[in-house]
Amino acid sequence: QVQLRESGPGLVKPSRTLSLICAVSGDSITASPFYWHWIRQAPGKEVEWIGGMSYSGANYDNPTLKSRTFIWRDTSKDQLTLELRAVTPEDAAVYYCARTTTDTWTNEYDFRGPGLRVTVSS
Repeated sequence: QVQLRESGPGLVKPSRTLSLICAVSGDSITASPFYWHWIRQAPGKEVEWIGGMSYSGANYDNPTLKSRTFIWRDTSKDQLTLELRAVTPEDAAVYYCARTTTDTWTNEYDFRGPGLRVTVSS
């Protein structure tokens, strides 16, 4: 059974960098033909795609967030890391990682983590 779990700080101060880890078990993040995505959902808003990475290590970014995001992976640990720089209160949301078979986000996935709520406050 594939499992994903997000971890990281639940509270970050404005202008700081948010760093979240998605730990994958039951699968390898290098296994074809899967893609690994970061998404978020703020209260009362639609799911927003942040970016993703393919099994081969190719990055896919949301253009609206690309200047502030960096996604990288540790294949020895089957982990993906999301860094979001210069956070503002508008970045407060529940952050999820998910596995799909497409490089673009379609709101469909086969596995997703439970999510991590992030608050941005001083």
